[in-house]
Amino acid sequence: MKHLGTVRLETERLILRRCRIEDAEASYRNWAGDEKVTKFLTWPTHSDVNVTKMILSDWANSYEKPDYYQWLIELKEIGEPIGSISAVKVDDDLKKVEIGYCIGSKWWHMGIMTEAFSAVIGFFFREVGVNRIEARHDINNPHSGAVMKKCGLQFEGTHRQADRNNQGIVDVCVYGILAADYFRK
Repeated sequence: MKHLGTVRLETERLILRRCRIEDAEASYRNWAGDEKVTKFLTWPTHSDVNVTKMILSDWANSYEKPDYYQWLIELKEIGEPIGSISAVKVDDDLKKVEIGYCIGSKWWHMGIMTEAFSAVIGFFFREVGVNRIEARHDINNPHSGAVMKKCGLQFEGTHRQADRNNQGIVDVCVYGILAADYFRK
């Protein structure tokens, strides 16, 4: 793989970009402080904007690593970040990345996450040279799986009690797409 780090990506409605500390207020207000958003995530709802500032600072400090991929999803229409998408695991030996994402509940069911994830998939296959992209979701969060299917990932199975999130130890549905699948379409 040819790691490029978190580069700016753009779609019709979105800019996927690196975070800045000044994004903290919008990030907290738009998704990180929303319990509906974090219900099935592995990190807790931010208690206040200072927690968000600390997280964004950690992300910003990691951008110097070429294999670090953490984007804010900025909606062009409002000029603010409304979610995030990242490679939560990078495996160079298998040329594989696992993607995780979240978006503010105000923007659910609008195709925004599908648009963001599709851009990231194209970037990883075309620019980085990844062979496999995978994602997973709590079995009780099927809307996340719908995004994965719309982006071309195939359901590969349910792993019983294989993850922990804000609901405890949970079953997860695993999806994947290979470079060969992507380029065949």
